[in-house]
Amino acid sequence: MSDDSKRPHDEAVEKELEGIPQEFRDDGEADAERGAGVEDALAALRADLDAAKQEVLYARAETQNVRRRLEKDVQDARAYAATGFARDILSVSDNLSRALDALPKEVREDDKLKGFVTGIEATQREVEKVFAQHGVTRIASVGLPLDPNQHQAMMEVPSVDHEPGTVVSELQSGYMIRDRLLRPAMVTVAKKPD
Repeated sequence: MSDDSKRPHDEAVEKELEGIPQEFRDDGEADAERGAGVEDALAALRADLDAAKQEVLYARAETQNVRRRLEKDVQDARAYAATGFARDILSVSDNLSRALDALPKEVREDDKLKGFVTGIEATQREVEKVFAQHGVTRIASVGLPLDPNQHQAMMEVPSVDHEPGTVVSELQSGYMIRDRLLRPAMVTVAKKPD
């Protein structure tokens, strides 16, 4: 081929490359060097892509963990929202029980006071019903072994009728709200006689 046949092509390329600085022009030299550079660049890009994929997977896992924790916190908040209020109302229930326990038999049988006594008993039943609706339950204690997770031993009494470590009496009722302790039962525990 003659130089004349290459010329129109070279002129077109030159015209297209007009205005581009020489250091940025591809003159066909060092293709082997550039090929190795391209392969290195591709390997680096692949490594960056793999690292980015791994980071995305970690971020997704962390997001899912946070979402699960938040869902559990919301469930707990719903389930145990009444805890503070229930703890405060326990003293009202205790006072109703004390009032009923303090009434002598004569007062309970007096025709003038029967309505009054019936009203206090109905109020106590209503409080217990509301407790049950909100998952507040009384802790069993008398006759059972002392459970430090539910009972608070206030004193020990010598007893031949009970095994040591058994709850003999209850000084104050304990309550649970669902599976959490609301208030421990204050109890008297049997010990071996001296």
